[in-house]
Amino acid sequence: MRSILPGLCAALALFALPACADQAPKSIPAPLVDEAHTGATSETAVLAGGCFWGQQGVFEHVKGVQQVVAGYSGGAAVTAHYEIVGTETTGHAESVQIEFDPSQVTYGQILRVYFSVAHDPTELNRQGPDEGTSYRSNIFYASAEQQKIAQAYIAQLGKAHVFADPVVTRVDRLAGFYPAEGYHQDYLIHNPDSGYIQINDLPKIANLKRIYPELYRDKPVMVTER
Repeated sequence: MRSILPGLCAALALFALPACADQAPKSIPAPLVDEAHTGATSETAVLAGGCFWGQQGVFEHVKGVQQVVAGYSGGAAVTAHYEIVGTETTGHAESVQIEFDPSQVTYGQILRVYFSVAHDPTELNRQGPDEGTSYRSNIFYASAEQQKIAQAYIAQLGKAHVFADPVVTRVDRLAGFYPAEGYHQDYLIHNPDSGYIQINDLPKIANLKRIYPELYRDKPVMVTER
């Protein structure tokens, strides 16, 4: 359950197990359907999968990613505020907006990281210690191509029985992304000693480095550097 205290995603964070604790994160098959490089140097993906601190922290270490912003998607602009989203009545999900260079990392590769190490796509309306629809697994597509790739990948993973349980990730059209409050940006980087971060999120970055060394970069990109 969401904490009412700023700076915590869950009141019981210190006693929580990492997301995916019931199944060790592992490499999963690359998507059979992916985008063809068109010469574009920038593309944007919006993904939700639990507290945005961890999602942001993971993708800031992915090669080809240019910026990752924590925020809210799925609801209206007027309700895109941490305390209101926490009431679980706004339709928002804690999300990240990932700006990346498709000549270096494809949308499909972004989704491969998302499904395997960034969160557990088989958990419905929760992630680790965090419960509620704002922590749901949700892909917000910005184009028909992104929709096709996401839906095809979910079907591929299901057919191959990659996970013990069904993938519950929603695929919805992106209607808007609203950046979160400043104190949420780069939270993992600024608070590495937080119990929540150490238990729930730093292992995800370690798994990214271990499982996909070809996609990992040691120095993260930061919102506060721009």
